[in-house]
Amino acid sequence: MNIIVIGAGAWGTALAISAVRNDPSQHQVTLWARSAGQIGRMQAEQQNVRYLLGIGLPPELKLSAVALPQLAALALDADLIVVATPMAALRQMLDLLRHCRVPVAWLCKGFEAPLADQPGLLPHEVQAQAAPDLIAGVFSGPSFALEVARGQPTALVAASPHEAVRRALLEAFHGPSLRVYANDDMVGVEVGGAVKNVLAIAAGLCDGLQLGLNARAALITRSLAEMTRLGVALGARAETFMGLSGLGDLVLTATGDLSRNRQVGLALAHGASLPQATAALGHVAEGVYSARTVVQRAAGLGVNMPIAQAVVALLEGQMTPRQALARLMGREPAAEQANPV
Repeated sequence: MNIIVIGAGAWGTALAISAVRNDPSQHQVTLWARSAGQIGRMQAEQQNVRYLLGIGLPPELKLSAVALPQLAALALDADLIVVATPMAALRQMLDLLRHCRVPVAWLCKGFEAPLADQPGLLPHEVQAQAAPDLIAGVFSGPSFALEVARGQPTALVAASPHEAVRRALLEAFHGPSLRVYANDDMVGVEVGGAVKNVLAIAAGLCDGLQLGLNARAALITRSLAEMTRLGVALGARAETFMGLSGLGDLVLTATGDLSRNRQVGLALAHGASLPQATAALGHVAEGVYSARTVVQRAAGLGVNMPIAQAVVALLEGQMTPRQALARLMGREPAAEQANPV
């Protein structure tokens, strides 16, 4: 199987390593980066020092930094293309690949930045505009790139309305250390992956303020309710949010110390400013950039998301961490629903 992974960040590198490890005799894997300098360093050091320090690259992995026109031509001969760029670069890459007839899957979790005439879009909505004829899907779930690169047990979701995409992702990545589940609810999987980043900031805030395990459990549970409400309003199935890309990814990102979004919440609770919190990460924390879009999309659909709203107020300096907590705890009593819509 000829697999091209576009984007040599932590996640793209980890999955390229995983695909080679899964079946080096059958899979030809090419990892592409925009920077020839980065590829040169990776070739010389046989690891991605910037993103996955200490993880060796398998000798079978091909590294490439060809120009974008050549990348498009290279993609025509692939069996599967995995776009591992940040959300901000997805539209450009999908436009580049718009004539491809092979399965394409993206890894990014979040919303595109809003434009003057449209709200921030989820990846499948970007694809509908940039490359509507692609056979495409999303590869997502509870996963830290470092653990995938190490070969630690992980389970992910291959989500697409197209069976060919789901089948290609299973063939490429399902193996002894990476279990892949198929799902046709691409909207639900994308909403889970995007919204959990915002809610993980709230979980980091909760732990940073030392509110206790009771508070953390309550916050994660109510965050799942918010995520489900928005997803259903956008056309997802409620049951998707009880799976890997909903509950699973939320729990991992809200509680795991490798979570960049959780680290932002912790830093804010400890008195750091938002620029200080994000600068200390060295990587993108998608929840910071997606929070306002999540709240705007929810408001446009009449969906109530008080936790996400508190995160936005905190990030934009309208509230201190303690004030955000007081707002959430001071809300009127309400009935609990298992899957509120």
